[in-house]
Amino acid sequence: MFVREEHFLGGWLPPEPEGLESFLASRIEQLGGPDESRSLHPVMEEFRELIDTDPLVRLYLTEMIEQVQETKPNREPHLESIKQVLELIDVVLTEAPEYNTTELVGAPLNAILNWTMGTPAGLAAFRDERVNGMFRKVLNVWKEFLDSPNSLYVLNESPTGWKCPQAAQAMGIEQYEYDPSDQYWGFTSWNDFFTRRFKPGERPIASPEDDRVIVNACESTPYAIATGVQCYDRFWIKRQPYSLQDMLANDESVGQFVGGTVYQAFLSALNYHRWHSPVAGTVKKAFVQPGTYYSEAEGEGEDPAGPNDSQGYITQVATRALIFIEADDPTIGLMCMMPVGMAEISSCVINPQVIPGYHLEKGGEVGCFQYGGSTHCLIFRPGAIGEFAVGAIPQPGNPEAQPMLLGSHLATAAS
Repeated sequence: MFVREEHFLGGWLPPEPEGLESFLASRIEQLGGPDESRSLHPVMEEFRELIDTDPLVRLYLTEMIEQVQETKPNREPHLESIKQVLELIDVVLTEAPEYNTTELVGAPLNAILNWTMGTPAGLAAFRDERVNGMFRKVLNVWKEFLDSPNSLYVLNESPTGWKCPQAAQAMGIEQYEYDPSDQYWGFTSWNDFFTRRFKPGERPIASPEDDRVIVNACESTPYAIATGVQCYDRFWIKRQPYSLQDMLANDESVGQFVGGTVYQAFLSALNYHRWHSPVAGTVKKAFVQPGTYYSEAEGEGEDPAGPNDSQGYITQVATRALIFIEADDPTIGLMCMMPVGMAEISSCVINPQVIPGYHLEKGGEVGCFQYGGSTHCLIFRPGAIGEFAVGAIPQPGNPEAQPMLLGSHLATAAS
């Protein structure tokens, strides 16, 4: 069974395409007209050099911009040239996301590249390692800024600041550890703020003494449940089935999961962004697998908030963390927790102590998404799951679907 629910990156992008286009148009206006004297960050100069010296990369990027204008003739053609795209990205590198009550664009690079991703040239470009390698460098530079005190300026009380009453209410700041007397609530950077922790007791762990009870690993909205998952499958087509060999990066344990179950859920812009172990067990392996950032599935066609409609597909190609845990409950046995990056929301950080041999308590912290989060999977062997809790079942077509709370009852192991 494969069940899917449509969402616009859980609130990372505006709920209507017009909102995203308005955001992009405002950025282009902010940038102003052509300016040959405009200097770029060194990483963007490196990107420009790659484009200038590699004809295939230059072909992909040039054609994806032209193809947007050809395939969306009724829309205002926002992107005009490679030079403009590089300059737009350059501006983002020294900005932190602001709060917006109507058009929360928490993924500005995604907003810039959105319409290019589904073009024939864009599909090729964002699977090319040379292009992904450059975006990896660009995102690392942005991460450095978001890790710095310079990113704290968005923690203010203006209507676009995260300390304004609307933002504080939307994120439920009272649930979190923060210092209301400090100018920046006691946080040291944007990423420190975004990975804020719950106060003790805010998210109790379901049935902590019962190893058969599996708990929710992230504060997230159910997206899909698939059973009888295959070793290899055509994950790029419309149905986007899960392909274990690709998801698990050719790990030697793949055979144990063939025929098993995959549970996928996504995080919204205002969710808690740390990951916690769904079971009590011992870490067998933990690593981050590099991958793509803006690639989407051909089978989805036009996606007004790409790669939102490709959430099944990106579990096999995007940058992701893989944490293999041998559960204390023998029926569950080996399982894999897999947080997956989406677009620029791709910084998967595994806690330093989570190494082979480390024993995790159920609900114990495993790692986090720095600058946000996106989607995650829990992968189980065949016969491990008895049933999923009612709240864990995806609700296709329900725009009011609510996220499951961290630590709540997700599933029960088979008897």
